[in-house]
Amino acid sequence: MANQFQLFKHRRFSAMFFTQFLGAFNDNVFKQALILVLTYTAASQLGVEVSILNNLAAMLFILPYFLFSALAGQLADKFEKSKLTRFIKILEIVIMTIAAVGFVFEWYPLLFVALFLMGTHSTFFGPIKYAYLPQAMKENELVGANGLFQMGTSLAILLGMIIAGVLTQLPQSLYWISASVLTVAVLGYLAARFIPVMPAMQPDLKVNWNIFTTSMATVRYLYSLPFLFFVILGNSWFWFYGATFLTQTPEFSKVILHGDESVVIFLLTLFSVGVSIGSLLCKSLTKNQVSLKLLPFGIAGLSIFAIDLYFSLSSLQVDTSTAQLLGISDIFAVTGSWRVFADLFFLGFSGGLYIVPLYASMQAYAPKSHRARIVGANNIFNAIFMVTSAIFAIVLLNALALSLPQLFLVTGLLNIVFGLFLYNKLNKHVKHAVIQTSQDDFESKQ
Repeated sequence: MANQFQLFKHRRFSAMFFTQFLGAFNDNVFKQALILVLTYTAASQLGVEVSILNNLAAMLFILPYFLFSALAGQLADKFEKSKLTRFIKILEIVIMTIAAVGFVFEWYPLLFVALFLMGTHSTFFGPIKYAYLPQAMKENELVGANGLFQMGTSLAILLGMIIAGVLTQLPQSLYWISASVLTVAVLGYLAARFIPVMPAMQPDLKVNWNIFTTSMATVRYLYSLPFLFFVILGNSWFWFYGATFLTQTPEFSKVILHGDESVVIFLLTLFSVGVSIGSLLCKSLTKNQVSLKLLPFGIAGLSIFAIDLYFSLSSLQVDTSTAQLLGISDIFAVTGSWRVFADLFFLGFSGGLYIVPLYASMQAYAPKSHRARIVGANNIFNAIFMVTSAIFAIVLLNALALSLPQLFLVTGLLNIVFGLFLYNKLNKHVKHAVIQTSQDDFESKQ
């Protein structure tokens, strides 16, 4: 694992790592701060249900992934990536300036505009960062680099949510939030200035600016590559799975564990640290090889610990008669709580073993000329699966009146079915993908 961290000595890795880390961190500071402001301030001022405002916020952030991912993939294939990244990071500074004005003057429509624009910024950056890695890394560095990126993303999301919570508690909180998101945007641009030049993969590409026909063409192209199609289905399932669990974490923390906000952060930390450790171990466990051999272990762990979470939550005996919510130290004293904590940690750990091989495979086997567009297609499917996750949870919890533990049980059982289907399809098509990639590499050297 020591060699993995040696990548930070190389500007070709560290510059992009910190650029994407700061971007993900800023996304989550802004998004979480906005949700907290909507929940505790805006809803009462506007006379609108909190759930409506929060769901609107979630939808506005995800919508650009549907609309612009295919176009973003084209641009990342056509243009040199370091210059394109710097341009996008300048846009982030502009967007965060708009957000700062919205926070300071409490103009909520303007904040929603900024949220949509921030989602758009992330949509255009996604294909760049994931298409950049296989171009900048050596073949034996790709799995380790992906592990570090996945770790960085998990920690950036977690830290962003924590910092947002801290900032909203400060006096003059809206000014602190505004200053923070602007500062991080500037730091992201400065990090991007150190990204080395990466030649455009298809500079002669004619960009189709029609976002609908472009999206359809990208998905059709992906479908013509069966191995990559199922890799991306597997990636998107991870986002469905993670969203199903993490979205419910605040509610099961409060309703089942009777815990306060600190308990929510602790539970999210357990999951994120689990993902980080699982992601980092992939390099050692696969011996630097792009391989799917860890995938069955990831699939099994995701189901085993989800099912056990159902039993551990169902058997908890928490005194919910008092109005006072429990803090972290109180939760540790609850009989059976350690089992809940272990389940969440190992769910994250299994997720790391599951997702890193899939991302590395997507990058390694995508045709070089279309690599960023493949990542764009991946983002479209991720967005679809995340929205489906929200609908799935609403149907089970509201329409079918299942409990939260039962939702986790059903999700864990579904994962067994999907996991077997996915592993079978990937094994069926991987040999053809290896042959095709070897031919592409040979032709590119002619």
